[in-house]
Amino acid sequence: MAKGPEAFRTISEAADELDVPQHVLRFWETKFAFIRPMKRAGGRRFYRPSDISVLRGVRRLLHDEGYTIKGVQRLHREEGLRRLVNAAGDERALQSNEGQAKGLMGGGHEGLYEALFALETAKQRLDALLNS
Repeated sequence: MAKGPEAFRTISEAADELDVPQHVLRFWETKFAFIRPMKRAGGRRFYRPSDISVLRGVRRLLHDEGYTIKGVQRLHREEGLRRLVNAAGDERALQSNEGQAKGLMGGGHEGLYEALFALETAKQRLDALLNS
């Protein structure tokens, strides 16, 4: 039985869906602070549908459009996650997640979802600095 579109994916399922090896997904986590799958006990990764959409955009930019890792990092910094998801052609996924964020935050303000990701990215960077 196949998983539904809203189901979380293991790293092997995500790798199969994106047609990249698992070690590439792990490597991208080290290079892109915005790629943060949920981790359960024992470090097992679970990718949300929004994670898959972002990964699909990163894969397309790197493999199909010839961007470098630094180029994708710069694109994210300058244009945000929306640009990465757009690269994947999966605007529907970002809109779905924005709708969930708006519902949780009680407002219809543009950019809340991207602001949340920016804050999470900043927190991850601070945590990394504190742990080094």
